Amino acid sequence: MASPRLETYCCPNRDAATQLVMDFQPEVFCGVCIGSASISLLLTILQLLPKKGQSPRKMPKASSSSTILLLISICDILGGLGMIFRSSVWLGFPSFIANISVVNGTGVWPSTFCVGSAMWIQLLYSAGFWWLFCYAVDSYLVVRRSAGLSTIVLYHMMTWGLAVMLCVEGIALLYYPSLSSCENGLEHAIPHYITTYAPLLLVLVANPILFRRTVSAVASLLKGRQGIYTENERRLGTEIQIRFFKIMLVFVICWSSNIVNETLLFYLEMQPDINEMPLKNIRSAALITWIIMGVLNPMQGFLFTLAFYGWTGWRVDLKWRKREIPWESMSSSTAGDNAYPAPVNYQSNIHDSKKISTTDSQQTDEAISMLSEGNTSSDERLTRSSPIYQGW
Repeated sequence: MASPRLETYCCPNRDAATQLVMDFQPEVFCGVCIGSASISLLLTILQLLPKKGQSPRKMPKASSSSTILLLISICDILGGLGMIFRSSVWLGFPSFIANISVVNGTGVWPSTFCVGSAMWIQLLYSAGFWWLFCYAVDSYLVVRRSAGLSTIVLYHMMTWGLAVMLCVEGIALLYYPSLSSCENGLEHAIPHYITTYAPLLLVLVANPILFRRTVSAVASLLKGRQGIYTENERRLGTEIQIRFFKIMLVFVICWSSNIVNETLLFYLEMQPDINEMPLKNIRSAALITWIIMGVLNPMQGFLFTLAFYGWTGWRVDLKWRKREIPWESMSSSTAGDNAYPAPVNYQSNIHDSKKISTTDSQQTDEAISMLSEGNTSSDERLTRSSPIYQGW
């Protein structure tokens, strides 16, 4: 699981709340993490592999949104691998891990492993949060025809730059002046927790707003495409809205336990003695949510692929033929490079006017197709309602 408590545990003089959860059935907890991460890892890879009998989709170029969805899955896969490696070492070499608890210990490798593995997990999942935020931004910009493949460079700079900067800053503040003599106190640890949970809270707050505005913009596009809003357009808009809802539902399910757990542990840290009898229920709730985190955090990768693409099936095609990317159909570069149709020249012939209208409708269809990818019926309805299908 991904929690700032992993980095806090690397300090020999860790706080009592961190000691409480890390000492609670460590073998069981590590086993849960390994099992959940392994299942999620295998199913995520299975989802992304090409399938037998699946015809390659025709798309001129990959899009920024399809790239973002793939990068989110990659971050989840690499983060899950970090969890498996870290938990396996904890289970296989308990004496190696025990050296971290020695205040004046001279072992460098246990502390290095503790910090390195915790930072790897935290960095990858933090980057996944930033990529998910970029996906919401890109979806809105694509509908507004203000995004394209060129924007992926800006997304890379923002995502990896902010993820690395916040991770390094939080670790530096937590381990000041050195790893062997970390300062105690909430005032010292709070900046580390803020830098860790800032992207998570950003997704929880900003993504629903961006998704709602994107759905509204999609409805306007569908109405303006032919001047009418038929049952097909209404269903297509609803499917896009459901897709965004599933993405946020998965995110809330996988990470709400982290917020609850951190709130409980902070409350315990502020108590003079966390072992007092009146705090028994709070301690139990903190330990329960700690185990839940070990199950749900790694499962995000697989659940996201279900939200993005739906269930793609078991029949894997291992004949690595040259084919289109199966996980996202997307528009060509005209859909994202501000390719607005040229102003109509009323002195030209009528054929040019129809060509411009067709291009504009194509751009609208391509933007909507990107958002509704993963649902074959919606793609068919979109094709049949387009002017090209109707014989313009």
